[in-house]
Amino acid sequence: MNDKSKLSLLDVRNIYCVGRNYRLHAAELGNDVPTSPMIFTKPTHALVEMNDDVVVFPGSRGSVHYEAELVFAVGRTYEAGMSCDELFSAYTVGLDLTLRDVQDRLKAKGHPWLAAKGFRNSATIGRWESFSSTMAMVENDFGLRINDKEVQRGNVKDMVFDLQQIVNFVGINYGLAAGDVIYTGTPAGVGALSEGDKLEVWWADQSLGRLTVKLDS
Repeated sequence: MNDKSKLSLLDVRNIYCVGRNYRLHAAELGNDVPTSPMIFTKPTHALVEMNDDVVVFPGSRGSVHYEAELVFAVGRTYEAGMSCDELFSAYTVGLDLTLRDVQDRLKAKGHPWLAAKGFRNSATIGRWESFSSTMAMVENDFGLRINDKEVQRGNVKDMVFDLQQIVNFVGINYGLAAGDVIYTGTPAGVGALSEGDKLEVWWADQSLGRLTVKLDS
C-alpha cells in the first residue's frame, strides 16, 4: 500500500455504517430489508486496530455480537456524480460490534442505537489495502474466522445496496470527505462472542487482522 492510501486512527473523521445490507443477515435477526440505505454512525473513539492484541468488550452489558464488514476509506471530497473508483483510497475488513441485548431494548422503545453500537472498541479495522476498483472487489470474498473456524463469508455482489448507491446516499445526505470511513454491512452468520475467542478477519483468504476477546464483568 502506498502512503497516500494509509489511514491512521488519528486521521479518521466520520464513521458511517450501513445496517441490514445483506438479505440473509436481515432475515436471521427477523428484520425487514430497508427500501433505502439504513445509515448510522459510530464515534471515532469506537475505532481499534486488529493488531493481534487483547481487546476488551463490555460483556457486563449483555451479549456482544460480531459483524464482519468490508470497510472503505474515503480519499477525497464527494461531489455529485462521483464514482467509488474516484472516491475510495483503501479498503479493509473490520467488525461492527453490537451489544445485542441493549439494541433489542432500544429498538423496542424506538430509541437510537448509540448505546448498542457506539461503545469503545465497537469498530475494529484490519490492515488497510490499496483500493483499485469497484469491479475488483467482486472477485474475492471476505469474512471472519473465530478460533480458526469460518463463521462469516460475504461478497459485495450480495449487498442490497451496492457501493455506488451507498456513496451517493451518504454523500448527498450527510457529506463525505477525506478521512471518512464506511462500514458497508454484514453477511449472515453473526453471533455472540465468548471470553478468549480469537478473531481473524480476512479478504481473499488472506488475514487482514486478529484480536483476542476479553469480556469485562
